[in-house]
Amino acid sequence: MRAVPVPEIDGAHLFEPTPHPDERGFFCRTFDRDVVASVGIDPDGFLQDSLSRSGLGVLRGLHLRSGAGEAKLVRCSYGIVFDVVVDLRPDSPTYRNQAHFRLSGQTQVTLYVPAGCAHGFQALTDPADVSYRIDRAHDPAEDVAIAFDDPELAIPWPLPVGLMSERDRRAPSLAAALAREPERT
Repeated sequence: MRAVPVPEIDGAHLFEPTPHPDERGFFCRTFDRDVVASVGIDPDGFLQDSLSRSGLGVLRGLHLRSGAGEAKLVRCSYGIVFDVVVDLRPDSPTYRNQAHFRLSGQTQVTLYVPAGCAHGFQALTDPADVSYRIDRAHDPAEDVAIAFDDPELAIPWPLPVGLMSERDRRAPSLAAALAREPERT
């Protein structure tokens, strides 16, 4: 496994596993504490693992957490997703930059999303499973959503948007979400 910095988002990394294919399929390590630690991320700092399953065209996001934020490791374990990260850390050298990725169950690449960045994805297959490893216990009171179709962001979602949660459908613009978000601690 190797760590590859994401130049558009300061502190973000892709963790690319080394698959070992054979006639049965493949085997690969999807988490390696030494590789994670080698880029300054505390491998023991993750507290919860979660999984979402989405159908073709389903869009989830853009989401982030208020307060101290939430760092996460994101991996498409089955199918393919179009994944988006937007840097919303005012003190970051990549503030307001965005990066897009195709995460796939075939490659098992894991994306590290630093705290203070918004994250979302669209399923490009039916189904697409995305696993998350987060560094803080989830608190719904800290959830922040940003409109997926905000013209200021102009995210090039590859498919027409299928299903999405009512909360995501009614999410405020980036400017409105940032104006409401309390100071990060």
